[in-house]
Amino acid sequence: MSLLAREALQSGDRRALAKAITLVESQLEPDRERAQSLVQGVLPQTGNSIRIGITGSPGVGKSTFIETFGLHVLKKGKRVAVLAVDPSSPVSGGSILADKTRMEGLSREERAFIRPSPAGSALGGVAQRTRESMLLCEAAGFDVVLVETVGVGQSEHRVREMVDYFLVLLLPGAGDELQGIKKGVIELADAVVIHKADGKNLALAEDTARHYENALCLLRRDDFWSPRVRLCSSHEGTGIDEMWNLVCEHREQGDAQGDIQRRRATQNLAWMKALLFEMWQAQLFSQPSVRKLGEELESKVVAGELTPYEAAKRLLTG
Repeated sequence: MSLLAREALQSGDRRALAKAITLVESQLEPDRERAQSLVQGVLPQTGNSIRIGITGSPGVGKSTFIETFGLHVLKKGKRVAVLAVDPSSPVSGGSILADKTRMEGLSREERAFIRPSPAGSALGGVAQRTRESMLLCEAAGFDVVLVETVGVGQSEHRVREMVDYFLVLLLPGAGDELQGIKKGVIELADAVVIHKADGKNLALAEDTARHYENALCLLRRDDFWSPRVRLCSSHEGTGIDEMWNLVCEHREQGDAQGDIQRRRATQNLAWMKALLFEMWQAQLFSQPSVRKLGEELESKVVAGELTPYEAAKRLLTG
């Protein structure tokens, strides 16, 4: 990416930001080198945003919540970036749901940026380059970065390894106390939001909130923050301001105790280890002898002549 393009990115140009994210998402080796050079170059301008991860099962209304919440944050004078991770098309590899079209109001705002990205083969509810994309959004001057996960179950854990605040959206009647204390995404949440708490769902939502409040009391946390349970309705706009106040309270307490910086340092180490494995894998399979052996072992596995474990072991040992 040219110096002029980098300057455009750092000035907050949304088109330059979109092109930069396209570059870091590229699988081409020359693009990867350029992308890492770009990320390294803008690193001093990163780290100043509030990073919020948002997950929930399909149908819980993540996109609706994000649009309503994002518009509210804009009214507070902030700039908002949304990194929406969609399920991938098995045909084209692109995003299936196209969140940008479902956040029509937010996408029209000049101080907002929405980027749908396909999850691809990445696990844990995020795309392979979500971390780099988040840094680019910060370099472009966005104060709040929202990361919306695919939302397919309790495996949405990787987003927790890259954000400051983690929201889990649930529907009224989503489960009892036993469901609430399952080892999984709930124990990672900084806030559990009972969404669509309006109309005939309100009484059920209040009951669900009580169940989760009781359940969260049984979970032990090793940081400064006690998870909260709140009701919210994007349709009626209730609970949105309270959610933003919770995020701000979390940030203030985390900054005061140095927890945000410690959390980010830990996240950077996890990122380094993930990249190390990715680079090792790419380097391994770039060798012609390894590729040839891999093809031979794959044929034996398909034919039932070799177990997958034994094939993987032989591939590693050469």
